Amino acid sequence: MGYRKLGLLSSHRRAMFRSLVTSLLDKEKITTTEARAKEIRRIAEKLITLGKRGDLAARRQVLQYVWDEKVVGKLFDTIAPKYSERQGGYTRIIKLGARRGDAADMVILELV
Repeated sequence: MGYRKLGLLSSHRRAMFRSLVTSLLDKEKITTTEARAKEIRRIAEKLITLGKRGDLAARRQVLQYVWDEKVVGKLFDTIAPKYSERQGGYTRIIKLGARRGDAADMVILELV
């Protein structure tokens, strides 16, 4: 299996991923379920690697995925240069425990 379906239609899942990745890059820390965080981590790491490339083609690829142009600017201007020496592992998952309503495992996903 290549990815988690999370019980969602593909269009809903893609929209949710885009929204969560945009929030992560904007706020640099989000709280979500563990399954979602593991999927978001994969996408965010690829976008940060594109940000490290820094050329126009990379910026356009990121703009296809992230809706907010201010967040794309932040990615290329402040986030990506922080990780210039790092070869990956730009995010960290911190476990919080079970959510009260449905006992889903909650985590904090943050940029290192």
